[in-house]
Amino acid sequence: MQVFNGIAELEQAVGRHLGHSAWRTVTQERIDRFADATGDHQWIHVDAGRAAAGPFGTTIAHGYLTLSLVPELAGEVYRVDGLAMSVNYGCNKVRFPSPVPAGSRVRAGVELLSVVPGPKGAQAVARVTVEREGGDKPVCVAETVSVMVP
Repeated sequence: MQVFNGIAELEQAVGRHLGHSAWRTVTQERIDRFADATGDHQWIHVDAGRAAAGPFGTTIAHGYLTLSLVPELAGEVYRVDGLAMSVNYGCNKVRFPSPVPAGSRVRAGVELLSVVPGPKGAQAVARVTVEREGGDKPVCVAETVSVMVP
């Protein structure tokens, strides 16, 4: 965990890889709960029998479930102290290059791309790359945007 004391200190880390989170298992139970929360019950996510005969041989996590893990995983990599608040402003770009089969372990690596000062704080952009243990391609690559207010 890298801890930055304020925005000015975070700015010094632009261009650096900040580290990796711990590994997390994406269970079928979590996939099913995400399906219930979003209403996305596509068979490739929730029907183990049908998915076994499908293109991946098992159920896979929703792409948006993988994306929803980014705040938790990135939160293990770094934090900025001395802020009144930090809020998610969105994503510039999100891709899902590879699936996450149920039971897979994933982790995130974070690279700080920019910190741009503004009138009430700063906007930070990070590239978060989620990888699957044993996988040869990332499962999610997202450019996240945060607004930080001191």
